[in-house]
Amino acid sequence: MPSTTEPSSLQCYDTTKSYSWNYDHPPDIVEIDVAGVPGNWTFCGLPVNSPLGMPAGPLLNGRWCLYYASLGFDVVTYKTVRSVERGCYELPNLQAVTCGQLDGSENDLPMATDMRGGSWAVSFGMPSKHPDVWRADVEQTRQQLRKGQLLSVSVVGTVQEGWSDEDLARDYAHCARWAVESGADAIETNFSCPNVATQDGQIFQQPTVAAIVTEAVREAVGKTPYIIKIGHLPHFDQARQLVDAVAPFVDALAMTNSVATTVVDDHGKRLFDGAPRGICGTAIREASIEQTQCVASIAAESSADLKLIGVGGASNAEDVHRYLNAGAHAVHLATAPMLNPRVAVEIRERWSRGS
Repeated sequence: MPSTTEPSSLQCYDTTKSYSWNYDHPPDIVEIDVAGVPGNWTFCGLPVNSPLGMPAGPLLNGRWCLYYASLGFDVVTYKTVRSVERGCYELPNLQAVTCGQLDGSENDLPMATDMRGGSWAVSFGMPSKHPDVWRADVEQTRQQLRKGQLLSVSVVGTVQEGWSDEDLARDYAHCARWAVESGADAIETNFSCPNVATQDGQIFQQPTVAAIVTEAVREAVGKTPYIIKIGHLPHFDQARQLVDAVAPFVDALAMTNSVATTVVDDHGKRLFDGAPRGICGTAIREASIEQTQCVASIAAESSADLKLIGVGGASNAEDVHRYLNAGAHAVHLATAPMLNPRVAVEIRERWSRGS
């Protein structure tokens, strides 16, 4: 029997250290008893052991992917990569905040706190290693996953001065093709990053551009499952326009990346030079579940063959069930396992007991 690693010995992302330090100091893969999940599960048509997965944020490289895969996450998403190398923003990259549930309309801004609660402001800026590095790492990672586990790779285009929408689409497609050639089971294009001011982070709000990019990526990846990550869409019409634009080309939508807002300290001073940052974790759970329900209804009305991946604030078995009941076919957790690496083990134990 495999030995069970105690919770206190499991490594978490060190928010006090740089992105590069965390990249270079990944956790060791653990051997731990992980309960099976009753039922037959698929991810975008591919067989998988459970509906539990992780979005790209915490999975800096292959070792981080394999670490969380060993802890019961069956779909792991390799952190967003580019066709060029890009550095990370300066610290803080993860700032704990205190606030209520967010939907983008509130007047009270999230406040920075020293406590490691269930929500934080994220400020990475979509860094990426050189393609030669991440392509080799993706290939090695995929070879080490267990049966019933999948590797999705998140990609983003890198806007250059003077580029057209078609140029950006070609760059997205180029990265996606490289990822497939390296062994990715699925491709995710990151259409939502509130921490950058360039077009690559706002495509989910631009249906015409989204259609151009998704068509190019679909041509590049063939029949490989293709997902787009989107942000918060507060209005029904916005969601409908996006679904209509991308449904012919994609297999699934992953949402919600975050809810963007300004963060203040306890004196009311705005952090991050006053620029908005994406809030992730429990503070966006209700808005994300509501968006899942909304998009599920839109897809059903339009007869779109579109799967939904629930992301945002899930931290226990009840939250996962709420997403599934809202119309998601998979649920991905990020903030919770960064704080408690055993969270998938605990959820699976509850399911195995029928609770």
